[in-house]
Amino acid sequence: MAEAASELGPTTPYGKTLIKVAEAEKRLGGAERDFIHTASINFLTPLRNFLEGDWKTISKERRLLQNRRLDLDACKARLKKAKAAEAKATTVPDFQETRPRNYILSASASALWNDEVDKAEQELRVAQTEFDRQAEVTRLLLEGISSTHVNHLRCLHEFIESQTTYYAQCYRHMLDLQKQLGRFPGTFVGTTEPASPPLSSTSPTTSAATMPVVPSVAGLVPPGEAALCLEEVAPPASGTRKARVLYDYEAADSSELALLADELITVYSLPGMDPDWLIGERGNKKGKVPVTYLELLS
Repeated sequence: MAEAASELGPTTPYGKTLIKVAEAEKRLGGAERDFIHTASINFLTPLRNFLEGDWKTISKERRLLQNRRLDLDACKARLKKAKAAEAKATTVPDFQETRPRNYILSASASALWNDEVDKAEQELRVAQTEFDRQAEVTRLLLEGISSTHVNHLRCLHEFIESQTTYYAQCYRHMLDLQKQLGRFPGTFVGTTEPASPPLSSTSPTTSAATMPVVPSVAGLVPPGEAALCLEEVAPPASGTRKARVLYDYEAADSSELALLADELITVYSLPGMDPDWLIGERGNKKGKVPVTYLELLS
């Protein structure tokens, strides 16, 4: 925009407007860089360090605890199965049986399952010990997360505050730009037709041609002069319109009327008046007001 303004002529209305917009965009870019830097230091970096450091360790230990629990369940199932087989093998045989060989085989199987039960019990004790150790390690790590949560909660609050500040700065910069553009004349040098009034962000504004026009009076400054004899201007008997103020506006000089957001004022137009401006009245105060700051009410 700045380069285009230099090419098109920095003294022309369009060139001046480009320069003002370029300066506002630079301020917006600076505010965005500050926000990104602050968010990175106060929120993103601590969160990334936690996820890549402590949280990886905690996740690893939790997976190990899960594996230890599965091993413990497998050892319990193996012991249960061995005890059931041992109980079946140690059932008292029928001594009246005509085949003593079956009795011998039953005693041998009982001894084998007894050894299997002892082995399963040993494996269960080892698995239980490993599970208890891993559970304690995981518990200690998870207890440490509470203090980490407090720190990250503070970081999150700082991130929200920096984001709020960033958007407030953007709003302030754009509001200042809108005020500056509202003071620019609505016609370009060398043109005879007035420029179309800009659209409000809330609702379309009506051009000066549709506004109630005060008839010419003696002593009224003719079109083209900067000042208006507001003391000699009276509102039309009928046809004035009410308007709601969209933003606060500070009067640049005594010919303008300062505005407060959401207040209601009476507005009308003057013959040959810049279409980007209207005459506004509030009580016994009167002055020019920019159309872009108003929402005209039916």
